[in-house]
Amino acid sequence: MRIEGPRPCIGRHSLRKADILVVLPTLGDRLDTLAETLIAIDAQRSDVSLTLVVVAPPGAQAARKLAAKHRAVLVDDPGTGISEAINCGLRARDGEEFYAWMGDDDLFRPHGLRTLLQILRARPEAVLAFGGCDYIDPHGRTLAVSNAGSLAPFLLPWGPDLIPHPGTMVRLDALEQIGGFDVTLRYAMDLDAFLKLRRFGRFAFTRESVSAFRWHPDSLTVANRTKSSRESEAVKRRHLPAVLRPVSYLWSYPIRWASSFAARRINARARNLPAIG
Repeated sequence: MRIEGPRPCIGRHSLRKADILVVLPTLGDRLDTLAETLIAIDAQRSDVSLTLVVVAPPGAQAARKLAAKHRAVLVDDPGTGISEAINCGLRARDGEEFYAWMGDDDLFRPHGLRTLLQILRARPEAVLAFGGCDYIDPHGRTLAVSNAGSLAPFLLPWGPDLIPHPGTMVRLDALEQIGGFDVTLRYAMDLDAFLKLRRFGRFAFTRESVSAFRWHPDSLTVANRTKSSRESEAVKRRHLPAVLRPVSYLWSYPIRWASSFAARRINARARNLPAIG
């Protein structure tokens, strides 16, 4: 099953087939962090062959020019939400075998993509590989590290989602089989996709940090913590066996509290760091 939708109008900079399709959606309103993100992606090119697809609104001219300087394939954002923006990037696939995602204020750690690629090459039964993720403040200082390892897949159907999207590599054939990302979801589209992908193979991992998530107030899931939690609960509930759905609240509320507590601790660490400048 292909990811539905028209194939976007794109341009290619090379006839060489890449191994990894990196999709980076942006509204073009965070140019400073976007520049850092693009530099971090460029650094991966010494280790792996990748195609960078930047999905941006047609009017985000500064962001598009910046992305073009970093050899990105440009795709128009249809303006219907982040899930469809990512799907537009996926439809730009041209022979790549693996998918990785990056937010416009997040980072790949040095050799991060190579690490994930090596895991999937060595584990043909694995459909997804993920690594540790550093939570960093706007200045790049580490606030916390998420590296749940084997605990993350175990918790995925009912507990917190500890598989970081900007530190995950997925086999593209499997991602196409599930139809890409659910366009009705705004916060938990990655959780939904991960739960669907379990049908196609195992999840492999490394505790090594392969990415960094920037923790600041206007991050989508940080600024909308309650909405994100409720959407995640709804996604997990619909993937549960029907007999368990009516009682899912028994663990949903404790998980919501634990997630909120963890977020407050990270916020406290951010506030306690010395000011810069």
